[in-house]
Amino acid sequence: MAILPIITVPDPLLKKVSKPVKKVDDQLRTFLDDMLSTMYAAPGIGLAAIQVGILKRILVMDISPDGEEADPQFFINPEITWTSDDMATYNEGCLSVPEQYADIERPAQCKFKYLDYHGKSQKVHATGLLATCIQHEMDHLNGIVFIDYLSKVKRSMYVRKVKKLAKDNE
Repeated sequence: MAILPIITVPDPLLKKVSKPVKKVDDQLRTFLDDMLSTMYAAPGIGLAAIQVGILKRILVMDISPDGEEADPQFFINPEITWTSDDMATYNEGCLSVPEQYADIERPAQCKFKYLDYHGKSQKVHATGLLATCIQHEMDHLNGIVFIDYLSKVKRSMYVRKVKKLAKDNE
């Protein structure tokens, strides 16, 4: 499985809206496996296809606690169908905004539907970390990065830090 390069802010591709997947086949499953390898290597708990430069509505995730068996999840054409009125705040980070974190408020629960690794339709009622993570990753599919929820000043500061980090790593 290949490790794919992850794009970071302020790359304009992160602002694009991803397109639906038309067919779940072996080629797509190979890409899903590559995304999962990339996410684990980063390391992270979620990755959207756009973060590796592919404008498709695809997510991979593994929110299993450290030290427990891996539980990879694959979401193709995910769509949130309901969100709760009650909110929850989580200190979020992002592989496209490396080493930067912020408290982000989102609906505490959501329901969503998607196609799984084999193209089968699934529905989930998510709470806790799964609800936060699916909303965070689905934002990527709509051209939104978690720092977009911050003030313009904070957002600019985070982008400058990411640019500096990239320059320092060259």
